[in-house]
Amino acid sequence: MLKEDVGTEIYKTWSNAQRREEIAKLVQGYRSGLPASIMCKISDSIAGNRKRARKYLHEMLTPEERQIAVDSETGEMMVFVRGYML
Repeated sequence: MLKEDVGTEIYKTWSNAQRREEIAKLVQGYRSGLPASIMCKISDSIAGNRKRARKYLHEMLTPEERQIAVDSETGEMMVFVRGYML
């Protein structure tokens, strides 16, 4: 098991309410300066997949915030974040 898999195993035991609460904390962190790419990656791990992470992020961030998140990244990271935000 890789280090990055450890959290994934723990997140699988969480309820949807716990997942939502933790992703909401990441969104607050993003609003305070956490890079969008990190928010997206950790949200994916917590949610269990990109589709669910995207759903949570769309519920918690305004369209303007999502566009700013994409615009804040460059190159491959911009493409990565766009997959979650737009």
